[in-house]
Amino acid sequence: MTNTKSDRTKQFILEKAAPVFNKNGYIGTSLSDVTEATGLTKGAIYGNFENKEDLAYYSFYFNVSKVLVNLKSVIDACDSSIDKLKSITEFYRNYYRKNIKIGGCPILNVGIDANHTNPKLHKAVNKVIVKIEGFIIEIVNEGIEKKEIKAEVDSEESSQLIFSMIEGGIFTSMIMKNEKYLTTMMDHLDEMIMIKLAK
Repeated sequence: MTNTKSDRTKQFILEKAAPVFNKNGYIGTSLSDVTEATGLTKGAIYGNFENKEDLAYYSFYFNVSKVLVNLKSVIDACDSSIDKLKSITEFYRNYYRKNIKIGGCPILNVGIDANHTNPKLHKAVNKVIVKIEGFIIEIVNEGIEKKEIKAEVDSEESSQLIFSMIEGGIFTSMIMKNEKYLTTMMDHLDEMIMIKLAK
């Protein structure tokens, strides 16, 4: 919860700057883009963030936190492990429409943008991917324990496969500007869950 004027100013800057970084990327976003989006001066921006990299770092977490909170919410609303896995695919069926307005998937955008240019941002993306895969690992392990998922299933391998298929679908849909690639991938993923994972 933001209490001080400084906290409120930082929050305001992130709300305005985060979509700009997501659309333009770290390299493609200039300070003038940020001042234009916020209506604040350069001094006001750097009075709250150390530098452009610092602002980009917090902007990434601002964007991705919305994804993580919403994803965890739909998972927690389900009881069985299979329903939880299917809630993930259902969440991503609508992902293209929700994220195209803010420039696409922040994980994918920043991951590609920062891969060879910004180690700090690249590390942040890695942490988020590990967190999402951790959600899936937890679901699969719980399903094995409850005998809802086959005992021989490797939870880590399954989580990596599921996440890779999701991000692959997102990538192709964003490049082609066609959500069908993502929804078709989610249909395929649902089939895989029922055939290879469900007991």
